[in-house]
Amino acid sequence: QVQLVESGGGLVQAGGSLRLSCAASGRTVSSAAMGWFRQAPGKDRAFVSAINWIGGTAYADSVKGRFTISRDNAKNTVTLQMNSLKPEDTAVYFCASRGKFGRSWSIYVHDYEHWGQGTQVTVSS
Repeated sequence: QVQLVESGGGLVQAGGSLRLSCAASGRTVSSAAMGWFRQAPGKDRAFVSAINWIGGTAYADSVKGRFTISRDNAKNTVTLQMNSLKPEDTAVYFCASRGKFGRSWSIYVHDYEHWGQGTQVTVSS
């Protein structure tokens, strides 16, 4: 059974940084694509970033140049480093994993099989 647990959310002022971590069990993070999504109040869940099984990365245009996704195979974790945060980055952030054969990253929610419970990120102006 795959379980994903996010941590690292919190309250930060605009321009600040946060580092989100996703700890995986039941699945090695290098065996399938992993992604980060976010959901603001009243909005649909949206793609933020993803990393494929060989380390290729992708970012939403809104976070490109500010966020960095990385993977630690030894710790079986995926991390999202968020810099230069803006109030519009405020959302619940979810870690997600594709299924067993999903090695390529995807921007679509429905392509991810496993989800964490989410962690709140609030950026004050």
